[in-house]
Amino acid sequence: MNLKRTLLRTFFLFALVIGMQSCVGAIMGAGVSTAVEVAKVPFKVVGEAVDLVVPDDEDPID
Repeated sequence: MNLKRTLLRTFFLFALVIGMQSCVGAIMGAGVSTAVEVAKVPFKVVGEAVDLVVPDDEDPID
């Protein structure tokens, strides 16, 4: 009886750990995606600022 109970608890614990891995993976993936997007923001802001300061030469002077 004690062995059966121990095996049952072990099985449920193992199933819980396996089930939680996918949740943790999804959360980590979302966290990494958000961190990458946050890291891109300063470069986008600087790029837009440079575009405002540096004029485009659409009509070349000939």
